[in-house]
Amino acid sequence: MLRSYLLHSAWAISVVGLIAALPAQAQFSGPPPTTQVHDPAALKPPPGARVAIIEFEDMECPDCRAANPLLKEASETYKIPWVRHDFPLAIHAWSLQAAVNARWFDTKSKNLGDEYRDEVFANQPSITSLEVLRTFTEKFAAGRKLPLPFAIDPDGKLTAQVKSDYALGQRVGIEHTPTIWVATSQSKGAPFVEVLDRSKLFQLIDQALADTRASK
Repeated sequence: MLRSYLLHSAWAISVVGLIAALPAQAQFSGPPPTTQVHDPAALKPPPGARVAIIEFEDMECPDCRAANPLLKEASETYKIPWVRHDFPLAIHAWSLQAAVNARWFDTKSKNLGDEYRDEVFANQPSITSLEVLRTFTEKFAAGRKLPLPFAIDPDGKLTAQVKSDYALGQRVGIEHTPTIWVATSQSKGAPFVEVLDRSKLFQLIDQALADTRASK
C-alpha cells in the first residue's frame, strides 16, 4: 500500500520531477571555499532584527546535520533569528520531500515546522528512503495529534515554495550545503559574513552585535 502510494500520489510525482530538474551540487568534507555572492538581497536579517543567522540547507546533507545543533544553540543563546532556506540537492533521494513535509508543518505553526526539521536531522542516518521518510513523518505527526494527509501537497503550492527557495539560493550563488552567514542590519562592519569555520560562529555573532550596537 505504501509503495503504491509513493508511485501514484501527486507529491511523489512532484518529487521525482523536481529532483530531476535540479543540477548536481557538491558537498565538502573540509571547510568549503568562500561563496561568490551574486545577489546579496537575501543576506539580511528579518525586519526589526539587528543580527540573524542565514542558512541554506539540505535535510539529507550530513554536514547540515552536523551544523544543525550549533545553529540552534546560537540562535537560542543570542535570541537572534535563524532564517532557514531550502536547497535540496539532486544527489539526495528524499531531501526535497522532507522540505515539502516541513512546509506542511509550517502551515500548522512555524515552530512545528522547525521542530520537524530538527527531528529529521537528528534521525537522518536512519531515514534511508522516501518510504522510511513517510513512516517517520506519520509518527512525528501522530505524536503531535495531527492527522497527516494522504497527499501532503496536492496542489503543488508547498513544492513551489521549496523551488522558490532553491532559485533564491541560485541567485545568491549557493554551491554547497550548508552555506551559512551571519547577517547584520545597519552595521558599521560587514553587512554579512560567511561562516566557513563553525568553531568561530559565536565570535562572529559577538562581532556583528558589537557592530550593530555601534551603528545604532
